[in-house]
Amino acid sequence: MAGHEFFEPADRKRPVADPTASEPLAAEESRPSCDPAFRHGVVVGFDGSTSSERALAYAIGMAHRSHSGLIIVHVANRLPSTVWAGCEPPVFVDVPDHRTEVLGLELACADYLAEVPWILVERGGDICHELEEVGREYEADAIVVGSTHGIVGRIFGSVAGRLAKRAQRPVIVIP
Repeated sequence: MAGHEFFEPADRKRPVADPTASEPLAAEESRPSCDPAFRHGVVVGFDGSTSSERALAYAIGMAHRSHSGLIIVHVANRLPSTVWAGCEPPVFVDVPDHRTEVLGLELACADYLAEVPWILVERGGDICHELEEVGREYEADAIVVGSTHGIVGRIFGSVAGRLAKRAQRPVIVIP
């Protein structure tokens, strides 16, 4: 085998449209429909880091000025099973991530979020893909992310850089 296949867990498989079917498969079948009150809102990636806190502050101001909602996205950890089992082929497993619950409680108590309507969305997987997917689902006007500092971002490429290259909507990177 020349490459590796990365399998999705059974509960995360997305249906594929049958090209011979009379009706195309609706996108809403793969994920629950989003709240229409947050359509055309501002999506912000948030993990509690300093750069994501700066991005959140900017996104709050942007949502407030545009009279729109704020969609705060936390992408949970997913690790290759080879980290755990040491076997081939690598598959991704969802690692329990209670950080979203902690972030949600912190955000619920934050005074600075009182001026805009907001929701917290948890996803699992590739950060860039999930942020763009949430942006597509909510028809977001922009995606705001914090910049990545350090050697990991230099070696593997930053989330902000990869997202800016592939996104179908404006991406704002906050240093």
